[in-house]
Amino acid sequence: MGIKTYAEAGVSIDKGDKFAQFIASLKSKAVSRSIGGFAGGIELDISKYKNPVLLSTTDGVGTKLLITREFGVYDTIGIDLVAMSVNDLIVCGAEPLNFLDYIACGKINDKILKEIIKGIVKGCEDSECTLVGGETAEMPDVYKEDDFDLAGFCVGIVEKDNMLPKKSEIKRGDVILGLPSSGIHSNGLSLARKIITEKDKVGRATLLKPTKIYVKELKKLISTNMVLAAAHITGGGLEGNFVRVIPNNVRAVFNYASWKTPDIFKKIMKDGGISESEMRKVFNMGIGIAIVCHKENVNNLLSFARKERIEIVTIGELK
Repeated sequence: MGIKTYAEAGVSIDKGDKFAQFIASLKSKAVSRSIGGFAGGIELDISKYKNPVLLSTTDGVGTKLLITREFGVYDTIGIDLVAMSVNDLIVCGAEPLNFLDYIACGKINDKILKEIIKGIVKGCEDSECTLVGGETAEMPDVYKEDDFDLAGFCVGIVEKDNMLPKKSEIKRGDVILGLPSSGIHSNGLSLARKIITEKDKVGRATLLKPTKIYVKELKKLISTNMVLAAAHITGGGLEGNFVRVIPNNVRAVFNYASWKTPDIFKKIMKDGGISESEMRKVFNMGIGIAIVCHKENVNNLLSFARKERIEIVTIGELK
């Protein structure tokens, strides 16, 4: 066959090493100095915990990758990647600690990968966690030259007694509050892309808006001890995700008219002739996080949120 080296087979060790060096050189408090080793981590101060619990999450960004490549905009998809994992941790009450990324591609393209990493670092900064390492896999026989895929992994810590949800304390009459989404986030893109065609550049560009990271806001809200449960609204919509954090003896009743539905969802629904029930099943419809608190605590929690400039709205109740 005439192939004598790894590079001739399509894999560049030098490019991979240089990319790792680039990540390590980024001047950010969110980038660990241990990058480049066989494993990465941070010092763990457990003095403030009696019974610390480590929680782990992993996720990707789905077919949002295709929109990223379509527009040649690569500096936001890393934010999405971090958001999908850290939001899952914080709704459990866990403070995100470590983040790792996995990038698989057909060929290492420095320009693209550097933009992706910048987004990942920004996401880590926004969620107050540390990028401690990752893996960049160049696989020309699996991916086409311009193809790439992303996965993220995150570890968080929480005091056992403070873990959410507190299902034993949730009862009928409790109120559901919602934190707005920034748009479509990273779910339902396979449907949205087929409805909003490539001819509609403005509509397609709206799909690029990165997933909102709720770590700082939820840390503050959870610190009040008034939050009984929190759900990250991803694929499955509000009802599909919220049911995961409440006990079986209650059901959620949402008032979909109580918040402003972003125009992107109205457009998908109208242009695609999608039923309202299908829209609610697939998309977040404008709510990125839903939380539960006792009715008697609602006014205090809303007042606290206003003081902290956290946008929040009452969206339903438990019956």
